[in-house]
Amino acid sequence: MALKSSSKPFVCQYCNTGYSREKTLMAHMCEPKRRALQYDEKRVKLGLYAFNRFYILGTNAKHEKSYEQFCKSPYYNAFVKFGSFINNVRPLYPEKYIDYIVKSGIKIEKWCDEALYEKYAVDLIMKEDVHTALERSINTMVAWAEENQPAPWNHYFQHVSLNRAAYHIKDGKISPWLILNCSNGKGMLIKFNEEQLSMIYHIMDPGHWGKVFNTQPSNVNLVKDIVEVSKI
Repeated sequence: MALKSSSKPFVCQYCNTGYSREKTLMAHMCEPKRRALQYDEKRVKLGLYAFNRFYILGTNAKHEKSYEQFCKSPYYNAFVKFGSFINNVRPLYPEKYIDYIVKSGIKIEKWCDEALYEKYAVDLIMKEDVHTALERSINTMVAWAEENQPAPWNHYFQHVSLNRAAYHIKDGKISPWLILNCSNGKGMLIKFNEEQLSMIYHIMDPGHWGKVFNTQPSNVNLVKDIVEVSKI
């Protein structure tokens, strides 16, 4: 720790730079201080989490790195940038996605590529359990209804904005399990324009879902029962 000099008694605790006036010290903003003050930001917390997953999965370490250690890392800005990406995109199962990226072997400079997330999302949507898919879809519909009162949640397919529905499907928030086993869901798809259909075609792939439904008739019946009972 630097010693205070008589001419510059006010010293920054982060970079040890001395100032003659306390007001100047208060206004001073060095990189270590800036990072210390960012601790409570969501993007920084996500970056710290990803940093620790990278460290633990890469070295089999048993203990996490501290925030102070994170701040001193030469990769701090790259991880915080990735944290911003996670915060903005809000991926399905963020912790699972972070591990997916960390294990991918892709250089950190490319972690914010939306194409990587789309690949992850499509893989997950195509393989996930029907119960998980239904739960997430209904939660999305309920959230939509809360924003669009007095529209009831089970009228989602009749009244949701088609652009919003396309993004919900693209992001995996509304599952093909529900859409393709519901007359109102299929009715909504018919209204999509070419641009909207191109956004979701890789997820709504009829060949894939036809095979899935043929091999899982009990799950198809489960979805249809829920649609009937809920009057979706």
